[in-house]
Amino acid sequence: MADTTVDATRRLNVKKQTLDDAYAAPANFLEIDVVNPITHGVAKKRYTDYEVRMRTNLPVFKVKESSVRRRYSDFEWLRNELERDSKIVVPPLPGKAWKRQMPFRGDDGIFEEDFIEDRRKGLETFVNKIAGHPLAQNERCLHMFLQEPVIDKNYVPGKIRNA
Repeated sequence: MADTTVDATRRLNVKKQTLDDAYAAPANFLEIDVVNPITHGVAKKRYTDYEVRMRTNLPVFKVKESSVRRRYSDFEWLRNELERDSKIVVPPLPGKAWKRQMPFRGDDGIFEEDFIEDRRKGLETFVNKIAGHPLAQNERCLHMFLQEPVIDKNYVPGKIRNA
């Protein structure tokens, strides 16, 4: 009886990690950066968009590297689509900054560099939290957001199937 207890509680033989193992490419990775904010237009037609770069080796993504430009409203669209169609709790976006959009301000409001940088960081955090969720990785809207140059807002919601 004592032998079975010893066998049941014996530690597994663990293979020591080599330097090659430690510095090898990760088994699975998904990197998303929100960078290069650019403000376009003048007066009421002014807006800022951001470059969303993605690199991955996850099998669910057919395209392994992509770079698209997205406005804040595109991030809102993604959030709304995921809230409506998926089973995940969707994190909040950085705020809309209503006070910064008021007329007669003494500064550039939502087009000030510090505000744009803070928003960029918030959008990067938002999209990384979503894309890191295994259920969200199968959502067609996320793939479109990360990889398609133009978002088709008339798309049919659904899951991505691995072929």
